Amino acid sequence: MSGINVVIEGSGKHCHLMRETVDVLFGKGFEFEIKKMLTQPGQFATPHKVTVVGPRRSVDISIIGPCRKADQVELSLTDATALGFGDVPIRESGDLKGSPGCKLIGPAGEIEISEGVIIAKRHVHLTPEDAAKFGLSDKQIIKVRVGGERALVFDEVVARVHAEYATFMHIDYDELNAAAISGPEPTGEILL
Repeated sequence: MSGINVVIEGSGKHCHLMRETVDVLFGKGFEFEIKKMLTQPGQFATPHKVTVVGPRRSVDISIIGPCRKADQVELSLTDATALGFGDVPIRESGDLKGSPGCKLIGPAGEIEISEGVIIAKRHVHLTPEDAAKFGLSDKQIIKVRVGGERALVFDEVVARVHAEYATFMHIDYDELNAAAISGPEPTGEILL
């Protein structure tokens, strides 16, 4: 089956933080302000940043709220290389075991996380209704074709199905730029 289109969103470097980490970095009881709601229900960009200290250099990155069960720093391969991280695994969000750690610095303190630095595996979030309509199941590996002057097929895309998701594909800026994807709502065609 083909002809199933999905909106593609680029994801820049960012982090998700545990409540305890927020308390250390920003002060006990600190609450994130909402800069912008994201397309995934309940997720939001904050105006707050933390400094990620890599082996070679450091960079300020955005925080996505709300708080999570584990600290996670999501980078592109370009970001990871520039910061001096060696072998950063390409993983689904939340799959952090054995990934590198780093120092995080906020306005009120700093903390060393033992793991949590990953390159996010390309994925498509799907509502259960859309997954059923498209004949897709959770964790299924699919391909997504994008057109244009730098047309390509993204392989090894994970279908992630959950009632709390909205249907969108997420790739990092390295991948977005490789396909010269732009415009207000660029789409790709899911290939089964």
